[in-house]
Amino acid sequence: MTTIDGEVAARFEPVREAFAANFSQHGDIGAAVCVYQYGQPVVDLWGGVADPKAGCPWTRDTLQLVYSATKGATATAAHMLAEHGALDLDAPVAKYWPEFAANGKADIPVRWLLSHQAGLITLDHPVPLNEALAWHPMAAALAAQRPQWTPGTAHGYHGRTWGWLVGEVIRRVSGQTPGRFFADEIAAPLELDFFIGLPTRERDRVSRMVHKQPEVDLTSAPPESIPDELRDLVAAWRDPNSFSNRAFAVTDPAEIDFNSPEVQAAELPASNGIGTARGLARMYAALIGDVDGVRLFSPGTLALATAEQVSGVDQVMLTPSRFCSGYMLPTENNAMAGPKSFGHTGRGGSLGFADPVHGIAFGYVMNHIIGGPDDVRAASLVEAVRKSLA
Repeated sequence: MTTIDGEVAARFEPVREAFAANFSQHGDIGAAVCVYQYGQPVVDLWGGVADPKAGCPWTRDTLQLVYSATKGATATAAHMLAEHGALDLDAPVAKYWPEFAANGKADIPVRWLLSHQAGLITLDHPVPLNEALAWHPMAAALAAQRPQWTPGTAHGYHGRTWGWLVGEVIRRVSGQTPGRFFADEIAAPLELDFFIGLPTRERDRVSRMVHKQPEVDLTSAPPESIPDELRDLVAAWRDPNSFSNRAFAVTDPAEIDFNSPEVQAAELPASNGIGTARGLARMYAALIGDVDGVRLFSPGTLALATAEQVSGVDQVMLTPSRFCSGYMLPTENNAMAGPKSFGHTGRGGSLGFADPVHGIAFGYVMNHIIGGPDDVRAASLVEAVRKSLA
């Protein structure tokens, strides 16, 4: 039996039960979950193994890479600049980044970058990985790239390019890299254990990710065995020229080893944030209220940041998605606490979000990367939070 450490307020005991069940029934190896309510922690749990190879236990201070849950942190940085009057989300990107105007992109507003409407999901010529990690070559390639659809007419998940696009705007406006801006303006005031660009001194605290291999490889399964509701998606996976594949093939090689020290040390504001569940939850708590004297967003900024921008079938994921300006909004397949929730998932199961109606902020991180419809870990924890609030 996995030992669960940490604390839970009496009312939120169902979350402890769900967290334990994730280890005994749903495949967790090492994980942590944290919930704030009205600026105070009510759940702070961790357990399991941080490094299965070495047998190191998960501790209170174990860090975990959270893939696209990073986008919530980066979106927060952009909205902080808007809060301070330095960035107009409805102004053209080219106002801040003149080179971006190339190839018919002069009129794309910053908000369309945040809400996945710019059509810049991929590159005609992928950038060598070492150059992408160095930042500027990827920013230059995206500035020169033509959109894949008429911007503003559709939305599609900019899984990897989003970080360089939004991050370059942050850099141009603030004069700081997005990771540095996040560290100084968000992490430091809140004392967050969360990094975009891992400092060398923190490397030994990072958990090692384990990727679950699918029991059935749908990309090679006979067509008649694929459920009707998955056929369009599987067809896209099998097509190397589909948006679903090209959106995640913007570097050469396309596959990135996120356990690599070099990758973790780089700034990839779409996908390599590293932190604790506590760090994620605390950040979201400070978006909707006061946390130890710190509030990141005014009510006006919060309303503008979380207003729905797009909804419907996603051109990349080929399933329904909803976005405000940088954060995901709830759908049937996206576990959050209620219709006013906003946040972001990450590949394989991580999740951070806030629900202003109930004053809830939530963070869940784990090192067993599962994903897909069979991964119920985050959803079961969110359901337990709902049960605790009932």
